[in-house]
Amino acid sequence: MRRLLGLLAKLLLAALLSTLVSVVLLRFIDPPMWTWRIERALFPPAKIAEVKHDWVPLEQISNELQLAVIAAEDQRFAEHNGFDMDAISSALKHNQRSERVRGASTLSQQTAKNLFMWSDRSFVRKGIEAWFTLLMELGWDKSRILEVYLNIVEFGPGIYGAEAAARHYFGKPAARLTRYEASLLAAALPNPWRYRVNPPSPYVQQRSAWIRRQMSQLGQVTLNRVHEAG
Repeated sequence: MRRLLGLLAKLLLAALLSTLVSVVLLRFIDPPMWTWRIERALFPPAKIAEVKHDWVPLEQISNELQLAVIAAEDQRFAEHNGFDMDAISSALKHNQRSERVRGASTLSQQTAKNLFMWSDRSFVRKGIEAWFTLLMELGWDKSRILEVYLNIVEFGPGIYGAEAAARHYFGKPAARLTRYEASLLAAALPNPWRYRVNPPSPYVQQRSAWIRRQMSQLGQVTLNRVHEAG
C-alpha cells in the first residue's frame, strides 16, 4: 500500500509540474495546437469543410474586437483574479430560479478551457480548469490572456481566432475590423456553430447592438486597464 501511495504521489507531483511548465512556456510561445481544436477535429458537431487559423499578435487585432469580447464575455476582466465571484453568485441564484442555465466563466477561464480542457461539464473538469486559470493569472499578464483567447477561440465551424474570422466573414485583417463587425463576431461566441455572423441572424443583430452599447459604456479606459494590468 505504501508503494502504491508513493507511486500515486509521484504521479500527482509530475502532473502538477507538467501543468506548471506548460503554462510558463505558453507565456512566451504561441500554441500550435490546443485541446478544444483537437476535440473538434475528432468529434465535430457537423461536417467541417475547411479549418482556418492564423495567429497574430494582440497589436494586430482591432481594439474594437478586443473591447467587444470583453463587453460580451467578461466586463470585469481587468479587475478580477481569474474568477468573478459576483458573476458566479448571480449565476447560481439565476440557475436556482430558472431552467435555463447561465454560466459565469471569465475570459481567463475560457482561455484555460480552450487551451487545456475537454467539453465535459463535470466537477473534475471544472476543478482542473480552475487550477489552470489560477496558474495563468499568476504567470501571465492580462494582455497575454486576451491575446491567446482571441487567437484560439472558435468563431464558426473550423474558424479559429480573430484573424481567420475577420478574413472569412469580412474579407479583411483583424486589425481593420470596425465596431459593428467586431460586435457581430463577439455576439456569436456563445455558440458559433449556431449563430450566423454574416449575414447576421436576428439574434446576432440584437445581441451585437447590446454589445455596442456596453462598449460605449466601458470605453477605451477599460481596454487601457487590461493592457496595463499585470
